[in-house]
Amino acid sequence: MIKAGIVGATGYSGAKLVEILLKHKEVEITYLGSKSYCGMQLGEVYKNFNTNNNLLLQNLELTEISKMCDVVFLALPSKVAKEMVTQEVLNNTLIIDLGADFRLEDQNDYELWYSSKAPDMNILSQAIYGLTDIYKDKVKKTKLIANPGCYTTCSILTLAPLVKSNLIDLSTIIIDAKSGVTGAGRSLNVNSLYCEVNENIKAYGITTHRHTPEIEQELSKLANKKVLIQFTPHLIPMNRGILATCYARIKEGVTSKEIETCYSNFYKDSNFVNFLGENKIVETKYVKDTNRIDISFTIDKRTNNIITIGAIDNLVKGASGQAVENMNIYFGLDQYMGLEKFSSTPL
Repeated sequence: MIKAGIVGATGYSGAKLVEILLKHKEVEITYLGSKSYCGMQLGEVYKNFNTNNNLLLQNLELTEISKMCDVVFLALPSKVAKEMVTQEVLNNTLIIDLGADFRLEDQNDYELWYSSKAPDMNILSQAIYGLTDIYKDKVKKTKLIANPGCYTTCSILTLAPLVKSNLIDLSTIIIDAKSGVTGAGRSLNVNSLYCEVNENIKAYGITTHRHTPEIEQELSKLANKKVLIQFTPHLIPMNRGILATCYARIKEGVTSKEIETCYSNFYKDSNFVNFLGENKIVETKYVKDTNRIDISFTIDKRTNNIITIGAIDNLVKGASGQAVENMNIYFGLDQYMGLEKFSSTPL
């Protein structure tokens, strides 16, 4: 059995991670970390967990936790993990960081967008960006996996085949993305209060959102050239889900058939990428509580633009589910173990 620890187990992503791992036949949870609820059982914080399963919340140092676990998931806010992860920790265990501290390869980019000192380069250089549908083979070669963000997972996977195959004008990419409120985390924040979110929709982080350089970094790798995007996120009054509507100018002569083939070939080995094809409706309710992304595209012949749309559950494919994928890959298990589709009729 793989001994797993979760630091930040009482956040939304952390709690979802516990839920998934409790059903994973190859995993035993040996540590749950929480500063705010230290000494309590997880079932006292989230009533859906059985209070008799002895899931006690603790607050130990990461070095000590790393000696108890084969893998430690860090479900923490940005700027925290970089102060905790050391070479000793990595020598002891696999670290899968659900935060943003090890996603950006350029230290200058991190300091610019996060207004904080970058992670130590000796540690950062060991990190692999854990976007499983693109970097599966690389995940097995590191002890530090930077689990991608939710907006980024949805946006990159929605655009990746077009960028890789050079079917669009890379200077015209616009991403208009919308997220449920759980994407903002569980910490008290005025902007996430019910009265602020209900009956409302708003754009935020306009030109400054921290997922922008992450998306640009990965699209640039696929294109083998620098890619700049226009990314605008929106907060909408629902609990979970992300919908990314991506626009770009199609290159002259590119056909619908060519685009269909491009997506089908790119994701032929990705069981959690559900490419619906052309002119299909993508909706968040059909991916809720799954580790799947649904993708479709439409061509506007009038403007010669392509509109590609992707939808994920931000807590699963956008966070905890993808983290479990990374764990499965690293330990040589079936990538999809514990993540089988379990959605019901979306009523």
